[in-house]
Amino acid sequence: MIALVDCNNFYCSCERVFQPELAGRPLVVLSNNDGCIVARSNEVKAMGIAMGSPLFKVRDLVRRHQIVVRSSNYSLYGDMSQRVMRTLEPLSPIVEAYSIDEAFVYLDGLKVDIMEHARLLRRTVLQHTGIPVSVGIGPTKTLAKAASKLAKSDPRHEGIFSVADPAARDVALERLAVKDVWGVGPRYARMLAREGIVTARALRDADLAWVRQKMTIGGMRTVLELRGQRCFHAEMEPPPSQQIVRSRSFGRAVESLEDLEQAVAMHASRAAEKLRGQHLAAGLASVFIATNRFKSDSPQYGNSITVKPAIPTDATNTLIACTLRGLRRIYRPGYAYKKAGVMLMDLTSATDAPQSLFAELQSPQSSSLDPTLDAVNRRFGPNTLRYAAVGFEHPWAMRRQFCSPRYTTCWNELPAVKVRV
Repeated sequence: MIALVDCNNFYCSCERVFQPELAGRPLVVLSNNDGCIVARSNEVKAMGIAMGSPLFKVRDLVRRHQIVVRSSNYSLYGDMSQRVMRTLEPLSPIVEAYSIDEAFVYLDGLKVDIMEHARLLRRTVLQHTGIPVSVGIGPTKTLAKAASKLAKSDPRHEGIFSVADPAARDVALERLAVKDVWGVGPRYARMLAREGIVTARALRDADLAWVRQKMTIGGMRTVLELRGQRCFHAEMEPPPSQQIVRSRSFGRAVESLEDLEQAVAMHASRAAEKLRGQHLAAGLASVFIATNRFKSDSPQYGNSITVKPAIPTDATNTLIACTLRGLRRIYRPGYAYKKAGVMLMDLTSATDAPQSLFAELQSPQSSSLDPTLDAVNRRFGPNTLRYAAVGFEHPWAMRRQFCSPRYTTCWNELPAVKVRV
């Protein structure tokens, strides 16, 4: 069996761990620049507020129902996710982190009662991290995902649902809409609905040759997984990135080249750090800028350019220099820019990257400076050490008006405990 451990309303749950007074209160978490709702507590879901709703469209509901609003706190969420994964590891021979709030826990070979072990998973994660989770159990990843959906659908399941029994599986898959099946996107869901396939059970029982014709090999594997045959196995190492993109919308419009240079240098620096983390080197670097396409009353401009380092590199200073050189070529004064970003492409292994005939005359591919910066920033927080091109004052930075403290990753924002003797 495989268990999918899914953190409930993860962003909202992270906020409540260190602010217990938020328990039971309606709570939403916003996207970058406090734009749209990307996480909702159960209380907000019950009000009918949709995921992705722009904040300005629901302000009246927020005021009327006294909904608590929080900006995205990615430092907190990332650290809490790692704590959940570390808590699960001693409880299973294999734990595969699938996303920031989900993990596949393989129960193969464990001589335990499966349902009791699921209860142990829930209790331990809640005790160690404060995050409530649901557990779906099935013989394949797709069935475990389906069981997890059903675990959340009815409070009587107490956060655990199993489709291990074939008879119970038939009933469960009949209850699950085909659009909620892992691997079935909106386009496939609409196509299947036109063919009269609206439940997970109907998809499972569909003709396999027809499914392969209509949904390719991926769809066929999904159907086989619904039938109990494992096609998606554990992926303990994520596949190497094909490209690395770093971009952000500005908190306010940017017009000066200097501000754009700082933003692009910051994105290039973060992308280079991620590149080294995956032991890759980039053969191409692209930089792009754009105005706000939603402001039709303002002049519009957007452009991108790709530059090529002398040799594939993971060195921050080289990538900053390349992207700034490209930025200066596409920048046009007189526009209010809303977004800038950097994309690293043509990625290869850093140890196997092709070298130049004159490589000994150039800077080393990765100097000792960059690993030192990475180590310091991992220990003391992002941007503790940075290249001067990134700058210090960023009036254009992402708007985060409702952000909670970084309780677990910043010394100055640790929770304070008062003890009365």
